[in-house]
Amino acid sequence: MSDHDDFAFEPVRGLPKALPAGETILWQGAPDWRTLARRAFHARKLAVYFGALLAWFAATADGYTSGELAAAMSQLGALSVAALGIVCLYAYAVERSTVFTLTQRRLVIRTGVALPITLNIPYALVEKAALKPNGDGTGDILLTLVPGERVAYMVLWPHARPWHFARVEPCLRSIPDAENVARILARAVVADSTARGQPVRAGVSVPDRAAPSAGGQLSGSAA
Repeated sequence: MSDHDDFAFEPVRGLPKALPAGETILWQGAPDWRTLARRAFHARKLAVYFGALLAWFAATADGYTSGELAAAMSQLGALSVAALGIVCLYAYAVERSTVFTLTQRRLVIRTGVALPITLNIPYALVEKAALKPNGDGTGDILLTLVPGERVAYMVLWPHARPWHFARVEPCLRSIPDAENVARILARAVVADSTARGQPVRAGVSVPDRAAPSAGGQLSGSAA
């Protein structure tokens, strides 16, 4: 299900080769690096930690002159800013190296800052899907694969549901306009199941008028 490529040449952005005849792209996108830094890499928690560390150091430092204390605080503050900068820079690199692609038949995840990989997930392998909104327009779309289908957590990270190691769940993480993308995915999964003459799994439904609900099954509009 996974193929390694150097992606030096991509016939289609985000894809290692051109799509087969009759298959078209419905949507392409990437994570928002700011949301990714905050939620996947915990940049906000790190900032709070470093702030508390600075406050603790200032409150407990004894034997320092005011000049020495200021110099020590400056050094510690610079290290804190550098650490946060590295986290944000990596989140930006993940955004630049990741392309999520939805077609009528599959989800393709191209990712990897140092070692690019492509993960192809045909909709036939999707057991259920759920949308987890972040409250700022971005969100995560979590995919549970049918039993027997496996993907390595560390290969997929950070595009995997956190702390789900036994049964890894691919995730379109921190994507902008997540509700609209969820509707596109839901319609595509339903249409693919119909084309194959298979019933739509309960975990992916398309009511007449509904938006994806927080933490619930993925849904979309049939219109």
